[in-house]
Amino acid sequence: MAALMAAGMTPEDTLLDIGCGALRLGHKAVPFLKPGHYWGTDASLALMRHGRLAELPDPEALPLDHLVEDADFAFPGIPETITLAIAFGVFTHLPAPALTTALTNLRRFPNLRAVLFTVFLADAATSTRQPDGVVTHPDRPPYHQPAAAVAETIRATGWTATQSPMLLPRGQVLWTATPPQIP
Repeated sequence: MAALMAAGMTPEDTLLDIGCGALRLGHKAVPFLKPGHYWGTDASLALMRHGRLAELPDPEALPLDHLVEDADFAFPGIPETITLAIAFGVFTHLPAPALTTALTNLRRFPNLRAVLFTVFLADAATSTRQPDGVVTHPDRPPYHQPAAAVAETIRATGWTATQSPMLLPRGQVLWTATPPQIP
């Protein structure tokens, strides 16, 4: 929530929580946003449904059809009204092409003003111990990528890249991708 608030999220925004799992963020975002303004995707519909029942004080505040099973970052059934998207701890567990696919497919949302996501950074072609102790890898989870490669992926998919100085759990680094017309 802190990253989204820093990005200017208000209750009027419509949020897409990519890789939302058991609603780790959703249990805070759903009550904050206006009704119907939270959408979540994950590879596991069962996990999202479980989170809806176990994590939300009022499960009816989140319609079931706002939880979309999507392992391919195709965003099926997600409305064009999305204004913010976040993928926290998603691309740390997927090879680099997943980020390219997600950012490319997110371009279809005309009102989207920012995509926030996390990655581990390292220039090494071998396993690397991050400052907090987690070991990341270039070829298996948890993955790391060079900062220059992340920035180039953002630019190549039509976005403007910003790396945040915000300190995140496990040494993850927050990036924001914004459409070129938004400074």
